[in-house]
Amino acid sequence: MLDAGSTDNLLEVKGLTKYFKVKRSLYELLRGSDDNRGIVKAVDGVSFSIERGKTLVLAGESGSGKSTIARLILKAIEPDRGTIIFDGKDVTRLSRSEKWFRRSAQMIHQDPYSSLNPRMKILSIVSEPLEIHGFAKKEREELAFKALQEVRLEPVEDIAYRYPHMLSGGQRQRVAIARALVLKPKLVVADEPVSMLDMSVRAEILELMNSIKAKYNITYMYITHDLSTSRYFGDDIAILYKGKIIEMGCIDDVLNDPLHPYTQALIDAIPEPEPSNRYKEKVVRIKMKMEMKNDGISEQGCRFYARCPYAMDKCMQEPSMKKTKGDHYVSCFLY
Repeated sequence: MLDAGSTDNLLEVKGLTKYFKVKRSLYELLRGSDDNRGIVKAVDGVSFSIERGKTLVLAGESGSGKSTIARLILKAIEPDRGTIIFDGKDVTRLSRSEKWFRRSAQMIHQDPYSSLNPRMKILSIVSEPLEIHGFAKKEREELAFKALQEVRLEPVEDIAYRYPHMLSGGQRQRVAIARALVLKPKLVVADEPVSMLDMSVRAEILELMNSIKAKYNITYMYITHDLSTSRYFGDDIAILYKGKIIEMGCIDDVLNDPLHPYTQALIDAIPEPEPSNRYKEKVVRIKMKMEMKNDGISEQGCRFYARCPYAMDKCMQEPSMKKTKGDHYVSCFLY
């Protein structure tokens, strides 16, 4: 997870950092106020690695920086600091002319309704990446049909000439997966790919992604806030809170024996499918957020200090990531 320089790692991220300036309101602009509101630390010194053919789950609540990390890795935005090593090559400051990386790293978006162009037929949507990378028309059609067969969209000859609005949500997400896989990438970043789908469809999509992973040795970075699906799909997990990784390791070790108070609170909040539990009071190990000056803008120390039931004075300093046992890491003064 934190091993650097290993030939088994497809992706290595070291000290990745991205801050965003807080924009002034219209009222402040009209007043001509020069008040500096500070910055938001969206990603703050994040480091991890993903082995070839493995799945790393990046989990955390909304606003924790998961999607920003995905955009940084896929070069949609540039980092402020840090390095990104992909397949042994430094791609931190990659130029737009180097298409090999774009071909090797693809993304599956969260919303299958907005990620597909409603004016294009399915065949054109899936073959578009091939056209961008200079494939001939006949080869594009052959590869697009094969990709649609891989994601089990049948009959392919009928589906290929439909428009997105003619498909169900699960079928649309299969089209999005086919589009991501048509170039045979080494890395696929899946940004909550099943959160917009019905419960009955989620297992089918995850099973499909797992089978394709095994067949082509694809490496996944799976972004989610749903720990139940992450356990089914992932090999390793990194828990993210306010731009910092606070716990990481083998997914079974982290979920069976959570060390960080935030990870414990996330697991406490998972609903249990037992009808009698609706009469029981559920206790989540977290306290109401304290009032802190500039909270969320210029925080010091542990990010979870204001909500942690075990907070100590030393937590006003920032804890370092420590190895506890095996490959289980945690950033907390309790350990």
